[in-house]
Amino acid sequence: MVEALTAPELRGVRHGFLTRAGGVSGGPYATLNCGPGSDDDPAAVAENRRRAAAAFGADRLTTVHQVHSAQAVVAEAWQTPPRADGIVTDRPGLALSVLSADCAPVLMWEPEAGVIGAAHAGWRGALGGVLEATLAAMAGLGAE
Repeated sequence: MVEALTAPELRGVRHGFLTRAGGVSGGPYATLNCGPGSDDDPAAVAENRRRAAAAFGADRLTTVHQVHSAQAVVAEAWQTPPRADGIVTDRPGLALSVLSADCAPVLMWEPEAGVIGAAHAGWRGALGGVLEATLAAMAGLGAE
């Protein structure tokens, strides 16, 4: 079973920080590897991503191609994820996803406007302003 750590302060928005439990990957990727850029079996990664999305009642995870940048984007139905480290939306039911190992995943929520943002904040992106860029992208959708 997929394990999600949640924050009680964020009642009202489905969220979670996933552990490695509940996936199908083996070896060094055991078990819930959701990284499509890894050397893991692509079928295992696809199943892991399906399980992660289902844990939040979504059909799929919407993600970016993380590059340790200060770029943030508004989520769209893209075929190839854009190179960025922040992603935002105002669409209910859309599951945003950022991956982290030794970087910090940051979740932002503005309940009045119904806007959420997720950022992958490694030292380079954090120093460059990925959190500020994510907040600015949220403001572009009406968040204060």
